[in-house]
Amino acid sequence: MSKLITDDGRTHIESTLMRESLVDRRVIAKTSSEGEFAIMPDVVMVGIGGQSIFDRGKGAVRPLVEELRAIRAGKTKHKIVLSVGGGTRVRHTMSVALDLGLPLGGVAQLVGAMEECNAVFLNALLAKYGSIVMQREHFWELPLYLESGMLPIVISIPPYHFWEPPPEDNGILPVHGSDFGLFIHAEVLGARRIIFVKDEDGLYDKDPKKHVDAKLIAHTTLSDLMKNLPDELILDRSLFTTWERARHIKHVQIVNGLVPGQLTKALAGEPVGTVIVKE
Repeated sequence: MSKLITDDGRTHIESTLMRESLVDRRVIAKTSSEGEFAIMPDVVMVGIGGQSIFDRGKGAVRPLVEELRAIRAGKTKHKIVLSVGGGTRVRHTMSVALDLGLPLGGVAQLVGAMEECNAVFLNALLAKYGSIVMQREHFWELPLYLESGMLPIVISIPPYHFWEPPPEDNGILPVHGSDFGLFIHAEVLGARRIIFVKDEDGLYDKDPKKHVDAKLIAHTTLSDLMKNLPDELILDRSLFTTWERARHIKHVQIVNGLVPGQLTKALAGEPVGTVIVKE
């Protein structure tokens, strides 16, 4: 029988977590385990960029949809969760929200709503191939969708919404973007691989859109990359700093979604684009 404690005017079930905050670092340290259960280790999270893909319209989206159709029809049955970014509409929405004086959590909530638009658009194109939009934090439905042979589509922004933590530099915008959000989703679910679909061939030592002499980083380890992390990154900087402390993600790949076949090759394990591994 569970023992009930009522010495502070409230009723608690006696446990090591009684009266504790789940965000307290000491509590987290107590519950840390090397044998953490991975819910979906064999699932590949695929993030489709908002600005890099969706904002380019049907010229970029339709070929990618066709490639996803072919992947679904192929002999190799990949377990995939698609994730979408919000693109330029997110920047516009944040600008309007700041003009209205909305608090940080409210801005983060609106960002998620913009990504939901792209999730609905993508689902409209993929529905006849078995896609389904996951409602925000309904993570418990993902295993059911996948075991039923469906293709789930989620939003990328992390599910902080009204509880978005304030930036450490006293900024006024959410610092946790879509790339970071997809990473957090994957880490919590215990996935080992993420593929980011962008409009560049991968990660460069500087922005190739600004510098003609930018060099592609085709393959690297996280530890080597962190020794000399480029100032201009194609992914959220917070993704890399968080990855150093993550438990499950071992493989991040960045491919060019404007080049047909790159996603297919990446899913097959080919070293296209940029491959970053955590040793």
